[in-house]
Amino acid sequence: MRSKELFIELRDRIVSRHRSEEGYQNISVALKVPNNTVASIILKWKKFGTTKTLPRAGHAAKLSNQGTRALVKEVTKIPIVTLTEL
Repeated sequence: MRSKELFIELRDRIVSRHRSEEGYQNISVALKVPNNTVASIILKWKKFGTTKTLPRAGHAAKLSNQGTRALVKEVTKIPIVTLTEL
């Protein structure tokens, strides 16, 4: 089970403490964040230069927002219509 993402302010605090040459263990204890999390945040910062959440991989949506709204409107208007008729 994955845990929730950390707030960007907390990730920035981790990086700023690292830049002031504080150790991973000390950062972990001070901010009450697991040691592995501290290490992965710092690694990501070194690799990408940011602590923001990066876009994740995934299939692009086939319908635009406008197309989705139009489809929902049609379905709610006549709920018995089949997919091929839509």
